[in-house]
Amino acid sequence: MTGLLKVLVIDDERPALDELAYLLSRDERIGDVLTSDSAAEGLRTLHEIDVDVVFLDIQMPGLTGLDLAQVLSRFKTPPPIVFVTAHEAHAVDAFELRAVDYVLKPVRADRLAEAVRRVVEGSERAPGPAHQAQIPVERGGVTRFIDRADVTHVEAHGDYARLHTADGSHLIRVPLSTLEEEWRSAGFVRIHRSLLVSLAHVREVRMDAGRCSVVVAGPDEGIQLGVSRRHTRELRDLLIRRAEP
Repeated sequence: MTGLLKVLVIDDERPALDELAYLLSRDERIGDVLTSDSAAEGLRTLHEIDVDVVFLDIQMPGLTGLDLAQVLSRFKTPPPIVFVTAHEAHAVDAFELRAVDYVLKPVRADRLAEAVRRVVEGSERAPGPAHQAQIPVERGGVTRFIDRADVTHVEAHGDYARLHTADGSHLIRVPLSTLEEEWRSAGFVRIHRSLLVSLAHVREVRMDAGRCSVVVAGPDEGIQLGVSRRHTRELRDLLIRRAEP
């Protein structure tokens, strides 16, 4: 991205709005800072003025930040969105709306600078395929974003799911059944009532005494995952079709 960013800040609480606008105005990558104290007013501004990024509160009366983000997603060229909120619980919704970042209040200047960096780098990066979606994960009060393409398999934990990558694992507040439906098009399939596996990360399929297992990327020789009998035929068929020219 060349030139300074024009940003729109939307928050119904005036002290939070003023503080966020002030912090952004001090960033050397930011040019104009516009403000709105409601999502409805912000939407009117966006219909009249092109901005480079929207910093958006979630909990607002009437039209919420999530409602506004859904409206903006239908724009021909939707602006990037950074959610700024006091509530951690909406991180999954933010991921589904493809937010660039999710910043928790009270906002620290260094954390806000990181969000601006992500906006700048995202604008300079060529758009990737849908499987490169990012998932927000919480650890120690910090929200990180991991690439779905890095997830090797997913394990059920009640109403939660544990995402496994080569760098570790992350618990998210989404049931396995929801991820199975939403991630099917990205190559994730169920191999057991408590497991999804990414076909892209399957290194081997093993058969031993009629029992099937797969090996996915992991430490040393990889991680072996058991496949239930009911899912064995479907998995083998899918892998064969992927291997066909």
